[in-house]
Amino acid sequence: MPRLSEEVFLHPDCDVSNTTFGRYTELGRGTRILNSEMGDYSYTDRYADIANTTVGKFSNIAAFSRIGPTDHPMDLASMHHMLYRTNDYWDGVERWEEFFEKRASRRTMIGHDTWIGAQAIIKPELNIGHGSVIAAGSVVTKDVAPFMIVAGVPAVPIRMRFNDGIADRLTALAWWDWSHEALHKALPDFRSLPIEAFLEKYEDQ
Repeated sequence: MPRLSEEVFLHPDCDVSNTTFGRYTELGRGTRILNSEMGDYSYTDRYADIANTTVGKFSNIAAFSRIGPTDHPMDLASMHHMLYRTNDYWDGVERWEEFFEKRASRRTMIGHDTWIGAQAIIKPELNIGHGSVIAAGSVVTKDVAPFMIVAGVPAVPIRMRFNDGIADRLTALAWWDWSHEALHKALPDFRSLPIEAFLEKYEDQ
C-alpha cells in the first residue's frame, strides 16, 4: 500500500494549528504550520516553519525553511511579547487580539509545483509564482515570477526554468489539476519526455 493517502501524513513532533490540508500531503518531523492551507500533494521536509500561507499543489518545501514568518511591532516603544502575549505575564489581562489578527491577514501565496530550498526564508505578503524555485538559504523579499529561479540575500532572479512560451503553455495545461488516476497514467511521460514533447502530447487531450 502507498505510504501517503487522502489524509495528511504527519511525522513526529509536528505543531499544527488552524490549517487545512489537501490530499496526499505530508509534514516532515518537527514542522510547525499555523493559519495556513496546503494544497494536494504538497509536503515539507524536517522543521519547516509556515505561517499565514496558502501553499498550492505539488509544492516541495525543504528542511528548515520559513514561509510567512511573523514580525514584531518595531514602531512602538517595545517589540517584546509582553505587548501582545500579555496574558503570559499578568493575570487578568487579555492578549492583544488585534495584533494577531493583523499578522494573520498578511497572507503569503505559494504557487503550484514550487521548490523552496533548505533554510530559505519567504517574507509575508509575497506571491511565489507557479513552477518557481527558491534556492537554499535565500531570503525572499519580493514577489517571484512563475517559473523563475531566484537566489541570494536578498533573493534576485537568476534565470527562467523555461522560456515564456513554454511557461505559458505549462500554466495553461495546469497538469497539477489532473486527477490522481490521470497523473498515474502519465507518470512514464513525466519521467521521460522532454518538456516540449510532453506539452505536445497532452495539450490537445
